[in-house]
Amino acid sequence: MWPDHWPKTTQRIASATDAALTAARAGASDLFGDALDDLVGLPYETVTAVHAGMMRELFEELHPDGLTGEDVQTVLTRAVRDGVRWLPSMQPDAVVAVITGALGVQDVEATDPRIAPEQYLTAGLLVLTDLLAARKAAPGPCLRRAIAEIERSETMEMP
Repeated sequence: MWPDHWPKTTQRIASATDAALTAARAGASDLFGDALDDLVGLPYETVTAVHAGMMRELFEELHPDGLTGEDVQTVLTRAVRDGVRWLPSMQPDAVVAVITGALGVQDVEATDPRIAPEQYLTAGLLVLTDLLAARKAAPGPCLRRAIAEIERSETMEMP
C-alpha cells in the first residue's frame, strides 16, 4: 500500500494514521483506540510532523485565499463537537494546541504539559478527520504528500 522505499517506521505511521482516520470517520472508538495505541508506540515527533503537514495542506486547499480566525474557529468547533460524541475523554485544549502548532503560531516551549501525547495525537486525528471530510478527500494521498514533503526537506542542503 505504501511505497517500498519508505522506512518501516514511516510505513507504520502511515498505516496507523490511515486506520485511525478511517475509524474516526466511522465513530468506531475501539478501532480508533487500537490505531492510536500503534501511533503512541512510534516516534512522537515524526508522527506529529506528518499530521501537521497534512493539516497545513488541507487548510491551504480549503482556504486558498487565506485562513481567517473564523475559519480556524469553525474547524475547532466541529472537531470538538464531533469528537466528544464518541470520545468523551477528548480534551478541547488539545485541539487548540494541535491547530496552533500545525499553523506555527504556538510557542513550542509553552506547550501545556497537562496535554498527554495520546491526547495531542487524538486531537490531531480529529482535526484531520474534520478537514478531510470538508475536503471530501481520502487520507491516503494527503499522507503520501506530507511524508514526501518531509523526505524532501530532509534531503535539501542548507546554504
